[in-house]
Amino acid sequence: MPEMPEVEGLVEFLRGRLAGLRVDKATVSAINALKTYSPPLTDLVGAQVTGVERHGKFVDIATDGGIHLVFHLAKAGWLRWYDALATTLIKPGKTPIALRVGFDDGSGFDLTEAGTKKSLAVYAVTDPAEVPGIARLGPDPLDDDFGRAEFGALLTGRRTQIKGVLRDQSIIAGVGNAYSDEILHAAKMSPYALAATLTDDEVDRLFTAMTTTLTEAIEAARGKPPAELKDAKRRGMRVHGRRGEACPVCGDEVRSVFFADNSLEYCPTCQTGGKLLADRRLSRLLK
Repeated sequence: MPEMPEVEGLVEFLRGRLAGLRVDKATVSAINALKTYSPPLTDLVGAQVTGVERHGKFVDIATDGGIHLVFHLAKAGWLRWYDALATTLIKPGKTPIALRVGFDDGSGFDLTEAGTKKSLAVYAVTDPAEVPGIARLGPDPLDDDFGRAEFGALLTGRRTQIKGVLRDQSIIAGVGNAYSDEILHAAKMSPYALAATLTDDEVDRLFTAMTTTLTEAIEAARGKPPAELKDAKRRGMRVHGRRGEACPVCGDEVRSVFFADNSLEYCPTCQTGGKLLADRRLSRLLK
């Protein structure tokens, strides 16, 4: 799933390409992806792009017509950019393309979604806050006004595993499964540590790991076209998606815990005092 660094990379790319262009076409081929009906998506045609912003994992393309094209790529979605957009008709149900947007210089992009579970979401709204997922977002962890004190306050009293806290978009915006693994590894912290029980030193360590990990990932994504962002993300991972490989810090084997539709990765030596977290498919957990 694209998370904050990749989405920020997409936003910076689109911001540099779209400024001043007018929307020439906006076609939905996967009707289930379009979550709004008023204003109609066709009202974007003829509007000039005035800005591109990120809200958590959402991309927001603003226009002078007062309409924002907002999308969330979900687990298996992506953006394909074309300097010369194809003119062939999209056949619904015959392609992974969910949305095609073209501009008056001939360029454009497709939003695509792989797999059978379709979660990619597209919105046409007059205010990004009308999108439910944006309205409920917590603070962005890299905002200038979000510091160690604000982070600590969010954790106070939460008897929830820290992995879940980091992934909860209503608590902290933009972090998902992959970067929560990376942050916890950098902080040398078990994914099952309870947020409310963390000491001040542990909160300090976690906050530093979060801001450093995300900042470095954004720097790695900066300047790359959409086609290269996924590979850049994978190359930067130390434990996520590295099951069976050696931890780059201590050399121990990276382990996984599997859930219904995803998994987490961690280093026992760095994060759990050498103890293994049992695979939840076996309904057991070693704490």
